[in-house]
Amino acid sequence: MNFLLRFVVFCLDPLGLGRRFFVRPALNLGWNVYDRVRSKADEKVGTVRELVLRLGLIAFAVVLIIWLAVFMYAAFYYMYMPAISHTRPVHMQFKTCLETSTPCTFPHAHVSLTKKQQLLMVGQAYKVIVNIDMPESPQNLELGMFMVCAEMRDYDSMLRGHSCRSAMMRYRSPLIRMISTWALSPLYVLGWKEEFQQVPVEIFSRYLEERQHPITDVYVEIQSQKIQFYTVTLHIVADFTGLRYIMFNWPVLSAIVAISTNLFFILVVFLLSWYHWSDASWLHSLQIKYARLTNTLQPGSAAGSVILSSASSLRDDDLVAYADDKSDIADVGGDPLNDTSDADDLVMVKSGSGKPRQRHVQKKTTADH
Repeated sequence: MNFLLRFVVFCLDPLGLGRRFFVRPALNLGWNVYDRVRSKADEKVGTVRELVLRLGLIAFAVVLIIWLAVFMYAAFYYMYMPAISHTRPVHMQFKTCLETSTPCTFPHAHVSLTKKQQLLMVGQAYKVIVNIDMPESPQNLELGMFMVCAEMRDYDSMLRGHSCRSAMMRYRSPLIRMISTWALSPLYVLGWKEEFQQVPVEIFSRYLEERQHPITDVYVEIQSQKIQFYTVTLHIVADFTGLRYIMFNWPVLSAIVAISTNLFFILVVFLLSWYHWSDASWLHSLQIKYARLTNTLQPGSAAGSVILSSASSLRDDDLVAYADDKSDIADVGGDPLNDTSDADDLVMVKSGSGKPRQRHVQKKTTADH
């Protein structure tokens, strides 16, 4: 079999040129590539784990930063935005006349808003509205205008606000009422719609809550004995302005802007912290400088005196050595003018008392040597 394979190869390539210039270089190249890939794979077995760990840490940091930005906006929204509205049922009471079986007094009611905590936010303006569901009866159509009054009291039953507003039903001509009745008669028959009007009466347009006297009770009175109604409700609505108005009417846009701003500042703080704490050499140098400064500023300390004395001695030795080197240079140069010059170098030397004094160092000439 081996002989037959060699014979076939010899027949295909009798001179061996294909094997020498094509087959062997291709095999060598393949083996070299395989060896390189295998060596790199063996070397990077540990680096893959490190890469996975770094990617996991980066993903954890990104998720933590995003969650922190969202949490900050949610906490700010919860603390800054009050409840939009508060609704309470109003149960009217009155005394009935025995002769006519009609109310002898005005319908009035006491509404308890809260007993334990403050219901309204301090500094936020509120609208106080009384909604009256009145049937379109002949008595109500003939009633005309009537007054609705309300009193706001705190937990000590002190009067904090009083207001009265006029109201009446919406007028509709007999023709319009007849057409609407005929058109909506199937709904009326099936009980899906009723013939009544909801009359909203805005008692307070901008009521401001006080921190020392929070509102706990509301007293409502309708000053009409002939009025007929189904239900009465008290509706307190927050009147937003400024930033609260934007956050309430455009919640998605405000959330995107706020969370993006939080992300920006958190990333800035995170990057600065990473830059400073990744290299602790600046902290070590700062500690050394602080230790030197404290030792220098201490009055009469031994360390401070040693530092000052060593610094002054080094400065004096440098000046004297500089003068000697200058005289040696003059000797080697052989300049007669410089050799015979009587110029002296002024050297500042620190005395033992700490005051500088002057000393003249005369240059040595060739004759002196």
